[in-house]
Amino acid sequence: MVLHQPRTALRLEERATPAPGAGQVLLRVRACGVCRTDLHIVDGDLPAVEIPIIPGHEIVGVIDRLGDGVTHLAVGDRVGIPWLAHTCGICSYCTTARENLCDSARFTGYDIDGGYAELTVADERYCFPLPDSYDDLRAAPLLCAGLIGYRTLRLAGDAQRIGLYGFGAAAHLLAQVAVHQGRRVFAFTKPADAEGQRFARELGATWAGGSDERPPEPLDAALLFAPVGTLIPAALRAVGKGGTVVSGGIHMSDIPSFPYGLLWGERTVQSVANLTRRDGEEFLQIAARVPLRVETQRHGLHDANAALEALRAGKVRGAAVLVP
Repeated sequence: MVLHQPRTALRLEERATPAPGAGQVLLRVRACGVCRTDLHIVDGDLPAVEIPIIPGHEIVGVIDRLGDGVTHLAVGDRVGIPWLAHTCGICSYCTTARENLCDSARFTGYDIDGGYAELTVADERYCFPLPDSYDDLRAAPLLCAGLIGYRTLRLAGDAQRIGLYGFGAAAHLLAQVAVHQGRRVFAFTKPADAEGQRFARELGATWAGGSDERPPEPLDAALLFAPVGTLIPAALRAVGKGGTVVSGGIHMSDIPSFPYGLLWGERTVQSVANLTRRDGEEFLQIAARVPLRVETQRHGLHDANAALEALRAGKVRGAAVLVP
């Protein structure tokens, strides 16, 4: 499924089998999650996308062929492919465990073709072994919703009262991890979304309400997964002194001005940029220990446009996943 121009539908096309280069593997795609970042790419919210491009960066696949120099993987291995596809390995960011900020980074389904396809290639350095306890459908959302959610939680430090704004693919996984760690989760959904709030409580949330509401007690940290800039001031009002607001998305609408008093008291606002291999390894180890309930809605590959539209309309519970 190929994007030829932002703000247009993806087209189903036949292409030649891609050849893995040095250090790469050819994967037969078993499942690919539909991420909000894919929606931002299709809608033209992100700059300088390579056109034409095959989107998709929550890829579960089986290795079909090895490129030259691949040493850590074998034909038949099941692996997961995330958003971060390539880094230089030598810059000041890469050599200080901040490869997510590498200026030469390339991204799956954005700079290079992704997983809305039957076959794709990937750098062996960014292929993660997957826990056997998750089938292909349930493993796919772990690779971005899970990984980016986990990095967002890491930036909250040891916060115990965690607010989650936007209870979708990432938040429904992160809530379970936070509860497992002994933290208390406060879920914020769209106003009057009774079903979403019930879902959050099912997954262990202490409280669930609309994003226009204040929690019953001050939060230590608020983690934002809805790309809505007006939620930044709302989250600052919800956190107590010394609290942290972390935006987990790659794109957000403009943040409105707000009084300095909301920031005062050593509150902080920060963003999450991409992920590191350490994030992937740590989160997938947690997922192997914690039986995460991964809610998915299955679509055929040819239904990618319908899946994106459902996500745009807020009609996806958990995560949508394409299965070739």
